[in-house]
Amino acid sequence: MSRARRILRRLALVAVGLLVLMGVGLAAAWWVPLPARLSAPASVVVEYRDGTPAHVFLAPDERWRIPTSPERVDPAYLRALLALEDKRFFHHPGVDPLAVARAAVRNVMRGRRVSGASTLTMQLVRVLEPRPRTFMSKLIESFRAMQLELRLSKQEVLAAYLQFVPYGRNVEGVEAASLAYFGHTASHLSPAEISTLLAVPQNPNRRFPSPENAARLKAARDGVARRLLDGDALPRGPAEATVSPEVVLAEVRATPVPAALTPFPREAPHAAVWLRTQHPALARLRTTLDAGTQRLVERLMRDAVGGLASRGIHNGTAVVVGRDSAAVLALVGNFDFFDAEHGGQIAGFATPRSPGSALKPLLYAMGIDLGMVGPEQLVADVPMTYGGYAPRNFDGRFQGLVRLEYALSQSLNMPFVRLLERVGVERFLGTLRAAGVTSLVSDPGYYGLSASVGGIEVTPLELAGVYLALAEDGRASTLRLLEDGGQVGEPVAVLSPGAAWLTRKALALRDRPDFPERRRLTGMPARVHWKTGTSFGHRDAWAAGSGPRHTAVVWLGNFDHSPSVHLVGADAAGPLLFDILEGVGPRGLAHAEEDSPPEDLMRVEVCAYSGHLPTDACEQRKSVFARRSAVPTRRCPYHQRVEVDVATGLTVGPTCRAGRKTESRVYLTWPATIRRWLEEQHRRLPEPPAAAPGCEPGGERDAPTIVSPAEGQVAMLIPGVPAEQQEVPLEAEASHERALTWFVDGALLGTARADERVWWTPTVGAHEILVTDDRGLTAKRTLVVRERR
Repeated sequence: MSRARRILRRLALVAVGLLVLMGVGLAAAWWVPLPARLSAPASVVVEYRDGTPAHVFLAPDERWRIPTSPERVDPAYLRALLALEDKRFFHHPGVDPLAVARAAVRNVMRGRRVSGASTLTMQLVRVLEPRPRTFMSKLIESFRAMQLELRLSKQEVLAAYLQFVPYGRNVEGVEAASLAYFGHTASHLSPAEISTLLAVPQNPNRRFPSPENAARLKAARDGVARRLLDGDALPRGPAEATVSPEVVLAEVRATPVPAALTPFPREAPHAAVWLRTQHPALARLRTTLDAGTQRLVERLMRDAVGGLASRGIHNGTAVVVGRDSAAVLALVGNFDFFDAEHGGQIAGFATPRSPGSALKPLLYAMGIDLGMVGPEQLVADVPMTYGGYAPRNFDGRFQGLVRLEYALSQSLNMPFVRLLERVGVERFLGTLRAAGVTSLVSDPGYYGLSASVGGIEVTPLELAGVYLALAEDGRASTLRLLEDGGQVGEPVAVLSPGAAWLTRKALALRDRPDFPERRRLTGMPARVHWKTGTSFGHRDAWAAGSGPRHTAVVWLGNFDHSPSVHLVGADAAGPLLFDILEGVGPRGLAHAEEDSPPEDLMRVEVCAYSGHLPTDACEQRKSVFARRSAVPTRRCPYHQRVEVDVATGLTVGPTCRAGRKTESRVYLTWPATIRRWLEEQHRRLPEPPAAAPGCEPGGERDAPTIVSPAEGQVAMLIPGVPAEQQEVPLEAEASHERALTWFVDGALLGTARADERVWWTPTVGAHEILVTDDRGLTAKRTLVVRERR
């Protein structure tokens, strides 16, 4: 009994010792950090939307190491890998006892080392932490392997192996090797490629693709293929049962081994670099870029370089968006990424620049939505001054009264400055922000009326979002750049469908200055609506528009802001826009009609001349579209029905009609601003007849409206310049026959006809300006005058 007790006691001590050792081992496995290299940053891969690599970046440690997972690798390769290197990978704890025993027996029987017992996990440890090939190193590797298996899942261990397995020089991982060896990913591999990828890691320095390694690599690959076929671990095609191993082996042997490394993909460099900066935590970026569209747009931009460079234009960018998904399909940041002299690496699509007239369509649509204007309405295109701001048209000329639709198609500036004054700058900016424009300065009052003609800055990507909203019935969608970019919100209604439709109709007119000359001969893409823009000083040329399926934006200029007289949207950017929309657009729709008007539009009868609701004096009328809930309510101010003495042709009123033969006649009258401008051009328009002696002039009872100075205007006096040379013009809108009397701070300044301008010599301070007509109707305005410092 005593001997049995001693044996039991010793067994108990051994068991306790083993338990203590296991406990210490488990504790060490959790306390000792995993190999540091396991978390080494990988190469960032930017992919096209179909998953093919567009651009691969070197990892921070100067290695090509692409993150992957077993799910992304050809299953046939995984089966072959495990059959060749570690058949019991999914069953052992990092060290395979059966493999150790088998290797020991073979080595003893042969008297030398002929077989190893390394598992995939142990091989991974050896790659992560290289050590001298000693017995102690083997023990450490075994501990590390079991530590990895304890703390990681089998799939995570396999993924790490696939990412770090060496393939010679600075190429690591099966995905990087497949790209470097064969020019494609490891998702689909041939038997010869599988055998090559398994042969190289066994001796990467002597087998990676090079002319001097070709023979060794071929022999090793063919040997691996033979072993795999013997174990039925190499695919033999779709009908594997009918293809003999010898046939497959013959095909492998007949396939040349790669003789050199294939350069890694470096396409769409501006988009790739910019996206990597925007998403620093992601190692794999699946973009929405379409490979074919991207290459087409890059080629069109590249083909234009020669002609543009000779005209002093060295930078250009283009954006193409799919209308149905708001996905960015092409993103060209510059002509040449490696053009250091002209800022070639700047991503132009994300760089804010002045859009010139390219935002006028949005303002046009907002005016329709607010019921302020209609496409057929007449608007004034005459000079106006707002403090120190005096907008001018591109050609320096003014056209008087024009239809708003015509003003948009001809890109006249003054009508849109006046429209922005009515809409409100902050409301306009709010709509831009709702449409996705985020580069605007947030300080209230920072922008003025020049915002309508290029006095703000937007990026080409942001402008693409605005034009996408116009194309999609006023619904602004967040542009998608990543396929897995997270949940995208519902489109935001920034315009009504009717206003967007009417705006597209105006932008589809072809009898315009920005219609490309070449397209008059060659035709144009189907159903295109577009607008061009040129910034002040010829520093930016824009073209933006949409076809049936795509929205595109083109910007040309110089990143150093140097001007060029050739930087004109119609001449420089417009032709490129049409080439892009034709290149990406559908075929066979050249005569397709525009979509039908949306339900929020209705037919409204208006004065055929003015586009306003008709009065009884409007004898000619026509039907136009207007929004049901925002029909402009102003009556035609241009036709005036007056009672005329037949004998004298003079106007008579109710009080002096007795004893005269009279008749009703209709006359056209024009606003005082138009008459004033025509007087300065030494031109006069026909006017209704003057009142007969003793008769009160007829016409409307509206009070005069002060036009200059503008509401909220602040006049700045230039030091050193006499005040008499800085006079402020006083102008009002009133009937032509009215005499207007002006007062400043209660003091009489003078009397003049409504179509005449009165000048006032300013002094520093706040001044009340009052105008009264000959009926006693008045208008007031406060003007603040300051001295510039």
